[in-house]
Amino acid sequence: MINRLATGRVLAIAATCLFASFASAASGQVGGAAPAPVQAPAASANNGAPAIGSTPALAPGQPGRAAVLSSAPRPLSGVTNYGTAADVRPAVTHASLWPLVYAQQAGPELNEQEECVAIAIYHEARGEPLDGQLAVAEVIMNRAASGRYPASWCAVVKQPWQFSFVNPRTGRMPGVNRASASWSYAVALTRIAVGNLADALPSDVLWYHADYVAPSWGRRLAKVDKIGAHIFYRAS
Repeated sequence: MINRLATGRVLAIAATCLFASFASAASGQVGGAAPAPVQAPAASANNGAPAIGSTPALAPGQPGRAAVLSSAPRPLSGVTNYGTAADVRPAVTHASLWPLVYAQQAGPELNEQEECVAIAIYHEARGEPLDGQLAVAEVIMNRAASGRYPASWCAVVKQPWQFSFVNPRTGRMPGVNRASASWSYAVALTRIAVGNLADALPSDVLWYHADYVAPSWGRRLAKVDKIGAHIFYRAS
């Protein structure tokens, strides 16, 4: 009899816990921070910027302003002092770029070359800080202008064995979710990069890799900056 009562109590407690877990899951509070309902970001102490990795919707027609440049030092082209001073920061930050990204959501359709840049941002850096996404675009453009890589942005992106999301044998790129906020960010940041409206990296930065890998070629280059999960390099 005691065993039956105990069993009944255990089952009742388990049912209560299961209901509580289900209720918490429905409210998005189980297993860490779940994605919040998609909505336009509200102003905050972070210049209205969304949290890194979040994807609030971009409301059309919202007035914007130019990116606020950081007062922190940045490397001059051809000069690297990484490791001998405080971490070098780029000219813009995630928060300071947000108003410009917000303003650049609307604009003319991207052409074929610009579309390649936006697709690369989407697959290489979505969820990264906005300055990190801009930096990926600038590496592509820097390569095309360097004379060391193909001369067009699409050719740079599709060059075999350079960008992991591209099929190295066919140059085919996977699709994107064009209804997502991540794609809206990528398009806006492409417009910013093409229009030279803000600058994340010097023009001689041609390489980067994720911070969870350590390719041998990185040891032959000069580290310039780490933005989000990516480490950026120039020739040493």
